[in-house]
Amino acid sequence: MILGNYTDTEELLEVDLLTKEAKLNNIILFNDDVNTFEWVIACLVEYCGHDSIQAEQCAHIVHHNGKCDVKKGTLKVLKPICETLLQKGLNAEIN
Repeated sequence: MILGNYTDTEELLEVDLLTKEAKLNNIILFNDDVNTFEWVIACLVEYCGHDSIQAEQCAHIVHHNGKCDVKKGTLKVLKPICETLLQKGLNAEIN
């Protein structure tokens, strides 16, 4: 099958190349002794787009494991989110 000037194979190779170019990163949230569960959950809902259940689960993972990946995306998307989390007093980084 030909789509426009591309065959299926050519189109798949182009999509694969674009996917590799848009490298995905993670925001990692770290445990601290300052922020409450409620505050962490509120920040994850507000700034990472979590629903309340997902945010609560991430908060528990952070508490018990010391860290948790809370958001995946491109660096361009994640950078302002991570900066906001830091401004709100959370301990986060992009990896």
